[in-house]
Amino acid sequence: MPTVDIHTHMYPPLLMSLLRARQQIPYVRTFDARIGPRLIILPTEEASTSTAKGRPIGPAYFDISAKIAFMDRHGIDVSVLSLANPWLDWVASGEAAGVARGVNDDMEGMCAGFEGRLFFFGTLPLSASEEAVVGEVQRLKGLKHCRGVVMGTSGLGEGLDDAMLDALWRVLEEEGMVLFLHPHYGLPDEVYGPRKSEYGHVLPLAMGFPLETTIAVTRMLLSGVFDRFPKLQVLLAHSGGTLPFLAGRIESCIAHDAHLMKQAAAGGRRDVWDVLKKNIYLDAVVYSQLGLKAAIEASGKDRLMFGTDHPFFPPLEEEEEGGGEWLSVTSNVKAVRDAMGERKEDVDGILGGNAVRVLRLGV
Repeated sequence: MPTVDIHTHMYPPLLMSLLRARQQIPYVRTFDARIGPRLIILPTEEASTSTAKGRPIGPAYFDISAKIAFMDRHGIDVSVLSLANPWLDWVASGEAAGVARGVNDDMEGMCAGFEGRLFFFGTLPLSASEEAVVGEVQRLKGLKHCRGVVMGTSGLGEGLDDAMLDALWRVLEEEGMVLFLHPHYGLPDEVYGPRKSEYGHVLPLAMGFPLETTIAVTRMLLSGVFDRFPKLQVLLAHSGGTLPFLAGRIESCIAHDAHLMKQAAAGGRRDVWDVLKKNIYLDAVVYSQLGLKAAIEASGKDRLMFGTDHPFFPPLEEEEEGGGEWLSVTSNVKAVRDAMGERKEDVDGILGGNAVRVLRLGV
């Protein structure tokens, strides 16, 4: 059974050229030649006075040969590429459809160059018209290597419970396309307290991203998205944030809310547990056996898929990619093996078999 990485990011050529030309978030710029180019995607990164603000962006982010070298080094047979945040939410509405087509065609071309090893999740022109968004989903369905779409938690800007997204949910359901949902903004800075700047990226990455995902999906549940579109399939980054752990508490709070229960009685509401086991897939980017077991209990071992979050979280030992150990690989593989124990079939399923089946990889 091949090892499949379903959570791995790339910035293709067209997108890189756009980011390098921009003067406002998001953009790529070299502030100090000794440090190299930096990617700025959040207001807090731009506000920094350091020449090392933002994050370094080297070949692993945009050079497909670097991706293949990473895969070969770590025994990854197949990768399903997706844009890293912030996707294309920032593109002007009149340009969004064309940019999305160009970026998706870039991804298709990269995959075609390594037949059988690369597939991708397409990106959407969410600032464009409803017709453009729906049309791009339908076009992506016809691309040989596309296996779904990637999107952030803000949707069109108002969250994933926005009724304006119903047209998107409908076409994804009709076309059988998986939605890969990934966080971007985290939580408001003030929730971390007055000394948040002393702790680097730990609070927004370790706490903010998972909670952003949890809140976004809970709003989908509360607004009845999965009741209206019962066949919609959503893959959640980072093992669903805290959703597997908090699902019982969410369901209890719904049961004790008179307004919500009145709505549920009228509309036949599905409970959180049913949605988790029929509509939600979880990646295995959780770095621990404990977290992975919670994900398995919530959605089922046949709905978990391995990921690395490459090229983020590079080796600790050396600056260069080839010189050290990627903990995002070794920690997540170890978590899968520890959680599944001697059940090789289950290990193989999470490391690759589930992705081959769900995403129709044909490898």
